[in-house]
Amino acid sequence: MSHQAQPHEASEPETPHLDFAGTTPYEDYVKADVLTHLQHTLSDDPGEMVFLVTTQVMELWFTVIVHEWETAAHALRSDDVPTAVAALKRSVRELEALNASWKPLGQLTPAQFNAYRSALGEGSGFQSAMYRRMEFLLGEKSASMLVPHRGAPRVHAELEKALAEPSLYDEVLRLMARRGCAIPGSVLRRDVSSRYEPSDAVEAAWTAVYAGDETTELARLGEALTDVAELVWRWRNDHLVATRRAMGAKPGTGGSAGVAWLEKRAQKNVFPELWTARSHV
Repeated sequence: MSHQAQPHEASEPETPHLDFAGTTPYEDYVKADVLTHLQHTLSDDPGEMVFLVTTQVMELWFTVIVHEWETAAHALRSDDVPTAVAALKRSVRELEALNASWKPLGQLTPAQFNAYRSALGEGSGFQSAMYRRMEFLLGEKSASMLVPHRGAPRVHAELEKALAEPSLYDEVLRLMARRGCAIPGSVLRRDVSSRYEPSDAVEAAWTAVYAGDETTELARLGEALTDVAELVWRWRNDHLVATRRAMGAKPGTGGSAGVAWLEKRAQKNVFPELWTARSHV
């Protein structure tokens, strides 16, 4: 029985390209060598490395999420709702990954945390500039939160700019007004550098959106924002539980009230009228 001729197949190289004139293209793009040499522990406890790397990973997720929300805000200014919704949906996956960062820290005992807590000194997560930019985009504005960053001019300037710009939710409400929703002028002209306060009229506008056609752009935008708000709430609660487990009711490392301060934060919803409107549909 004769063998049928097989089509010519290009031979596969046994190994990938290994010889580069300088660093690898992967290193040039990812900067892995930089990232993996940023860990400088200050204690002899092996658990500190986990805490430090996890915190650095959180900062990277903050950076991505800020990028997504700024993309969404810019799209909303241009009435491009599909681009805004796509960015918000990506941020939902990123928030899920961010929230999962609590897993390595979520079961710390007081003794384990105390083994390296002194290395933190007065360092605290509320001093994170990128997290502060996240909060500003959510409408949680406070000029006093710029004070810790006065010694870092570039960071301070970025936060000052973020404070003065409309939040993501401000852009949403302006879009709703352009689409014919009854958003009061007092809301549209509010001082965007101050914390957003709930409005009965905005609640009524969202009620009308949710009582209507669920396939409209505004309804889909509302649900994307609700997904974001839910995961922000989960982040705050996971932070609260991890802190309570590791240090109980002791004061926080940065001079805050610790658990008491986190409990107050966990009780607040972002995009508040998206939640209260549901009671009226």
